[in-house]
Parts: sequence; C-alpha cells; structure tokens
Amino acid sequence: MKIKEIIVVEGKDDTTAIKRAVEADTIETNGSALNEETIEKIILAKEKRGVIIFTDPDFPGEKIRSEIIRRVPGCKHAFLPKEQAREKLGRGLGVEHAHPDSIRAALSEAQMMNEEAPEEITQDDLVDAGLIGGPGASEKRARLGKILKIGYTNGKQLHKRLKMFQISAQQFAEALNAIQREDHQ
Repeated sequence: MKIKEIIVVEGKDDTTAIKRAVEADTIETNGSALNEETIEKIILAKEKRGVIIFTDPDFPGEKIRSEIIRRVPGCKHAFLPKEQAREKLGRGLGVEHAHPDSIRAALSEAQMMNEEAPEEITQDDLVDAGLIGGPGASEKRARLGKILKIGYTNGKQLHKRLKMFQISAQQFAEALNAIQREDHQ
C-alpha cells in the first residue's frame, strides 16, 4: 500500500513502524519538541502532497496534533485505538507498537477535519448521552471514538472533534445505539 500524503509522526520508531506497514514518507516531530523548522516542513508537505497526522493515542500525541491543527489547518488525521498501540508487555503506548495491519487500517480511514462545520451535536447532547461528567463517561467516549474513527478524546475535546469531523446527529445517534447494543449482549 502506497500513501501519497506525507505522514507526520512523533519519532524514528514510528517511522520504522509506518515503513513496515506501508510505502510512505514521514516527517518526525521528535516528540513534543515541535519547532518552527518542523512546522515549515509540514506546511510545505501539505502544499505539495498533503499531510496525514498520525500521533500516539496519549496526551503528548494529542498535544502535538492540536499544535499542528492550529498552525497547519487542512491536514488529514489518522487515529489508532489505545488497545492497538500497546506494547506486548503493556508498558509502552504508541504508533511504534502497532501491528502493520492496524497501521494500514488507520491510514486508510484517515479523515479530513473541517473546522468550519456546522454544529449539530450540542454539549447538552454529550451530557445526556453520558459522555461527559458521569460514571463510565471516559470508557464510553473511548468506545464512541473508536466507532466513529475519531480517536479518544477527553470531555472537553469531544465536542470539538465531533464538529471538526462533521459528525452528523444521525451518525452520533447510530454510534450511541451501537454502544447500547454492545452493552446488552
């Protein structure tokens, strides 16, 4: 599988994992040390070939993703569920630990964010659905993110991520129904 876009990853081990899974070029952010030179490379890559941001499913990875979103709008985003990014012994978490099949699936499902999407799902909808502020909300958000392929978010990020990916009220409702069906099996 050849990827046209340039994939932004955190480090060398991520690049190695990507190259085991697909034929692609990468830009490494060197962890959270996202400097101006790296941002310039990402801007150029977006203009020439497009960019897929593929950071680890953890706080530092989301921080890097957010900074790139702010500085280089219009990139695609690939997300890896935490359970697919765990080291076999369970100590490490990141793209470098993912199986090549998981990497290929995440890249093939990469989505474009649209920061100007109309709001369909309200903050109250998220509270009513038990996704914010209640028992089990974190686990429910993780399951929702996996179903909608938007990655894990905390309570504050969820509303913004749903809006940026233009998740409709119908898609949201269908995902919640899928979670309820799983719970009753």
